[in-house]
Amino acid sequence: MIPGSILFFSDKTRFSFRNRAAVRAWLLQVIKKEKALPGDISYIFTSDKSLLGINKQFLQHDFFTDVITFDYCTREKGKQIISGEIYISIDRVKDNARRLKISTAQELHRVMVHGLLHLCGHGDKTQKQQKTIRRLEDFYLSLLIL
Repeated sequence: MIPGSILFFSDKTRFSFRNRAAVRAWLLQVIKKEKALPGDISYIFTSDKSLLGINKQFLQHDFFTDVITFDYCTREKGKQIISGEIYISIDRVKDNARRLKISTAQELHRVMVHGLLHLCGHGDKTQKQQKTIRRLEDFYLSLLIL
């Protein structure tokens, strides 16, 4: 992996998305606006079943979720280097999009930036944190140009 790269993978789930270069540039813009530097970030698109297994094994949670983030961030010369793995359930993204009456692409981008915001240090455990992360998601989604 090239240092400072954002890579996209799909496990057994048949999935691909358009505009990868534009999405990658947008994610790098988010990192810059968060006053951090890009490290190595992998997005892994998977199924509900696979993500449930990860949720049980690593987080001891027995429920479906749309995104799980593994944080490998470091600091260098006072700057945070954003690195990690972001696992996304395409099944959850599609279901959420249907429920919210938005496109799958819109929901996918929201979940992608949500995972990245976790790597940038934003939580979502409290109501205050949830409000902040939703506001940031909305702001960064407004910057995505496809």
